[in-house]
Amino acid sequence: MHVHSPSGMEKAAHAEPVEPLLLALGQTQRITAATVAKRTLDIAGSLALLIVLAPILLVIAVAVKLTSAGPVFFRQPRVGEHAKLFTMLKFRTMRVNTDDRLHREYVASLIAAGGKTTAGKDGVFKITNDPRVTPIGRILRKTSLDELPQFINVFFGTMSLVGPRPPIPYEVEQYKPWHHRRVLDAKPGITGLWQVTGRSRTTFDEMVRLDLRYARTSSLWMDIKILLATPRAVFSGKGAC
Repeated sequence: MHVHSPSGMEKAAHAEPVEPLLLALGQTQRITAATVAKRTLDIAGSLALLIVLAPILLVIAVAVKLTSAGPVFFRQPRVGEHAKLFTMLKFRTMRVNTDDRLHREYVASLIAAGGKTTAGKDGVFKITNDPRVTPIGRILRKTSLDELPQFINVFFGTMSLVGPRPPIPYEVEQYKPWHHRRVLDAKPGITGLWQVTGRSRTTFDEMVRLDLRYARTSSLWMDIKILLATPRAVFSGKGAC
């Protein structure tokens, strides 16, 4: 049994190196046939999708660049497996130099509500009618096309095709002790159980329980089933994160 200190997890969310316990957990992780199969699927799947989707990626990049000032990609620190920080890529959907205070407050209230308040129609961690989002950004978010650059993260191993949603460090600061397991037990993914279950009907606590359920019961076959269910969730507007 491991007991994780909330104050210790805050430190882990902010900067490297993470606390010794988390480093020990990462070092003792065993390489099994299941982990090799999952990594093989991640590499093959992300590489194939990046090649097939290259024309779409180029069109989106041009559209983002021509419709608003700023870089094409949005780079954001996220908390990954074993609470290690990594940089997640997305197509930029917001204006540059925007204040994140609005989202911080929204996330804090959402996590504090736990299982009492369901998410808005745009998803658990997306604010409905966010004034910071550009017109093209609204389309990208609605269709989840802003998530496509994350296949680069998957190819290089900081993310998986399937896994828990990677939280922002200031989200982890608001976690209750039992929430922290979702950044310890599995590598973050582009899609997961909570996305295909229906993110617009999922509370934060339910999302964490689904992530922990995935970490306990994950298998190659489960990953394939979730991947096959993801397009339907995306097209119905329920699968973006």
